[in-house]
Amino acid sequence: MNATLAESAGTPAWTLPDRGRVGIAGLIVAESAVFAIFVAAYVFYLGKSLSGPTPGEVLDLPVVASVLLWSSSVTIHLAVRALRAGRVRPFTWWWLATVVLGALFLAGTASEWHRLIYQDGLTIRTNLFGTTFYSLVGLHASHVVVGLILLAAVLAFAVRGQVNASHAGRAETLSLYWHFVDGVWVVVFVVVYVVGR
Repeated sequence: MNATLAESAGTPAWTLPDRGRVGIAGLIVAESAVFAIFVAAYVFYLGKSLSGPTPGEVLDLPVVASVLLWSSSVTIHLAVRALRAGRVRPFTWWWLATVVLGALFLAGTASEWHRLIYQDGLTIRTNLFGTTFYSLVGLHASHVVVGLILLAAVLAFAVRGQVNASHAGRAETLSLYWHFVDGVWVVVFVVVYVVGR
């Protein structure tokens, strides 16, 4: 049955899904598998370090940094919604807010690592906890860095007036990656800072 017959029969014609969405979905599935391996390794080696420090001795709940990152999911959603409505100026401000919130989260992670390394003596080579902690949290931080680079590039285009409503689909595709990064942090937060302590 061809598209014309399908449409005349009341059935909408089938179209190919958006390439960007398919690509980002594939990336998210692949990256989810990588994160699952790192989370499993962290859980498997939890409590098996022969020497300290242990998670309970050095980890504090990164509540402020986490709230900042999770809030960025709201701001990026509002940015995409504004762009879909053709409101470029609000889009730019919401997008900027997302970049700032993500950068503040990274600053919080850097501050935590500085304290852990220089005050508590926990490095990636200290013990199994250090190895798995820095690997898992570092993997997430690297994804935040990549996301921030992409978000900053879009922000630069927006500031130069090169973004309009026709780019909403691309912005939404990028927002899916950012939501993924925020969602992964929920898992990392629970496994490392709640269950693992």
